[in-house]
Amino acid sequence: MELIHELLTQHFLQNAIIISIFASILCGIVGTFVVVKKISYISGGIAHSVLGGIGIAYFFNIQPLWGAFAAAIFSAIIIGVVSLKSKQHEDTVISALWAIGMAVGIIFMHKTPGYSTDLVTYLFGNILMVSSSDITIAMVLTAFVVFVIFLFYKQFLFIAFDQQFAWIRGINVTFVYILLLILISITVVVLVRMVGLILVIALLSLPGAISTLFTKKIFNMMIVSIILGIIFTSGGIMLSYQPNLPAGASIILLSGVSYILALVIKKIFIK
Repeated sequence: MELIHELLTQHFLQNAIIISIFASILCGIVGTFVVVKKISYISGGIAHSVLGGIGIAYFFNIQPLWGAFAAAIFSAIIIGVVSLKSKQHEDTVISALWAIGMAVGIIFMHKTPGYSTDLVTYLFGNILMVSSSDITIAMVLTAFVVFVIFLFYKQFLFIAFDQQFAWIRGINVTFVYILLLILISITVVVLVRMVGLILVIALLSLPGAISTLFTKKIFNMMIVSIILGIIFTSGGIMLSYQPNLPAGASIILLSGVSYILALVIKKIFIK
């Protein structure tokens, strides 16, 4: 009852629930393609390169999320081009961007006048500290992602399941694939303040991974993933609040345990 009262009266908790809903929609839609296409490592490269943009933004006194957004888009384009044009160098380029992004971020954070430990929240997240401006950004980006997915839904399906067949059908695979990576980068930017760069890929992939165990249709996967995302984020916030645990870690722990239970249920009870 105390938590319900806090939800009704505390603005920061309301912000946390609102942004968790937007994040769940993004994870449910984009994360499904991440899981089906098996590009979690690429998503990880994009996510960790974001720290460079955040550090640079702090140094020049710019809104950190805009720095994260620019870095994520840049990394998505580079990784997408290399992945399609020079597959043998893909892992190396992803690792390089991953390392460079982290290093640049740390350097600029160190050189930022009046360095603040608040920057640590971008590594480990703090959903209880999201602001009204964070919610506005999340709302706009979520609307954009949903619109683009709706517009290019068939093209995304083709490249997710059979990229070669997509080429044969005359689809501009390069454009569609890089566009998908850009949507992943947008999702990462929204999730950064929630669970941080360290845990962002888990939240991006676990709801989608669970949904693939019980349904094979992309649209159904998205719906299940969105519902699971809302349960995991809201549940993680509730579990963490009373004992004063890190909300981001609680969300991921709940997601991870649920994934293991889903695997067990699938193996034992569903043939």
